[in-house]
Amino acid sequence: MECLPIVRPSRGWIAAILLAPAILSAQTAAPDLKQILDRLDRLEQQNQALADEVRQLRQELAEVRGQPSPAAPPLEEKVAIDQTRIDELAQSKVGASQHFPITVTGMALFNAFLNSKGSGGMEYPTFAWPSNQATGGASIYQTMLGLEYSGPQTFLGGSVHGSVYMDFAGGSGTPTDYGFRLRTGEIEIDWTDRSIMAGVEPPIFAPREPSSLAQVEYPPLSGAGNLWAWTPQVRFEQKIRFSDETGIQAQIGAVATDEIQPYQQSYISPEPARPGIEGRFNFYHGAEDGRRLELAPGFHTSTTHIDGYSVPSNLFSLDWLARPVSKLEFTGAFFSGQNLAPVGGLEGYTLQPYGPGIAVHARGGWSQLTIPITPRLSFHFFSGIENDRTADLAPDTIGRNWVYGANFFYRLAPNVLLGPEVSQARTLYIDSSVRLNNHYDLALAYLF
Repeated sequence: MECLPIVRPSRGWIAAILLAPAILSAQTAAPDLKQILDRLDRLEQQNQALADEVRQLRQELAEVRGQPSPAAPPLEEKVAIDQTRIDELAQSKVGASQHFPITVTGMALFNAFLNSKGSGGMEYPTFAWPSNQATGGASIYQTMLGLEYSGPQTFLGGSVHGSVYMDFAGGSGTPTDYGFRLRTGEIEIDWTDRSIMAGVEPPIFAPREPSSLAQVEYPPLSGAGNLWAWTPQVRFEQKIRFSDETGIQAQIGAVATDEIQPYQQSYISPEPARPGIEGRFNFYHGAEDGRRLELAPGFHTSTTHIDGYSVPSNLFSLDWLARPVSKLEFTGAFFSGQNLAPVGGLEGYTLQPYGPGIAVHARGGWSQLTIPITPRLSFHFFSGIENDRTADLAPDTIGRNWVYGANFFYRLAPNVLLGPEVSQARTLYIDSSVRLNNHYDLALAYLF
C-alpha cells in the first residue's frame, strides 16, 4: 500500500488559526486604531515641515546679515568657548577660601558741603562749636564697603550668615588722608524662631536711625538724640508669633561699652571698656511692606570706673515705627537715664574736686517723617535733641543740643542716588549762649 505524505501545518498557519477569534472580534476596533495612527503620521509630518521652515528662515537671515549659515560648532570649538566663559567668571567672581558665598556691597559716596560759623573744622559737625570757624569743600571719605556672607547649615539646623562694613573715615578727612576703618561686623546663627549674634553693632536698644547721605561717618543725629555707639556684643533673639503679622521680637545681650568719649571734658581717663547688659522687646503688627505698627521698649545698664569710683549708667528707651498708609512713615526713639556717654550720649559724668563723679541725667530722642512720593523720590524731615540736667554739669559743657533738618533722595538710575540736605544745630553751653551751625550738603551715591 502506498503511504501518503504527512503534511504538517506551518507555525504561521497555527498562529492564524489560534488568533482568528481575536482578529474577528477586533474588526470593529480596527478602523478607530487606523484613524489614530494616521493622525499621528500627519502631526509628525507637520512638525518636520515646521522644523525645515525654521531652518530655512535662519539661513536666509544669516545671508542677509552677511554671516555664515548657523551650524553646530565642532567639539573642539565648543570646549574652547566653554573654557573662555569659565575663565571670565573666575576673573569676575569674589572667591572665599572656604568656598562660601560672599556678596560685595556698599556705596561710593561723594559729598559737597558748606558749614556756617560753629563748624569746629568738621565736615558734618554733630553740634555747634563755640568757635566761629566756617568750612566748606568736598570729600569722598564717607564711601562705605561691605561684605555679606553665608554658609551651610550648622548646629541643630541653624543657618550661618554675617557681614563686615568698613569706610575711609579713620584719617583726618583731608583729600590725602583717608584711613580704612571698621564700622560694624557680625556673625549670626539663625533658626526658625531664634538667633544668636556676636559682633560689633549699634546698641541693642537703639537699632533705628534717620536717613541721610550727608552724615555717614557717624549715624545721623549723633549727639542729638540718637544713641548710636557701635559696641562689641553677644545677642540672643527669640521670636514669638501670634499670627503671620503679629508678634514679639525679644532681644537681650551682653555688651562691652566704650568709655572713652570725645565729648567728655575730663583730665582723668576712665577704664576704656566696661561690661553691660541691654535688651529690647519689639511688639509689631502689620505687613512688612504695608500698613504696620512697631513699639519697642528697651534698657541699658553698666558701670563706669574712673579715679577709683563707680558711676552708674542706666537708661530706659522706647523706639517706634508707624506706617498708617504706604505713602507715610513715622519713626523715632526716646530715652531717659544717666551717664549716657558709653552708648553715644554727649555728657556722661562730672568729676568733683574731691569725691566720686556725678552721673549726668539726660533725656532726649529723635523722630523722622518719611514721605515716599514715587519709587524714585522720597522726602525725609528729621529732628533730634539731647537735654542734660544743668545741676549735674560742669561750666562750659553742653546742656542741650538740638538738630533739625530735611533731605530728599532722588534715584537718578537704579543704583545712583542724589541726596541734597540742609540742617541746623542749636547747642546750648552752660554759662554761655546758644551756638548755631547751618549745614548744607549735596551727596551723590553709587550703590553696588
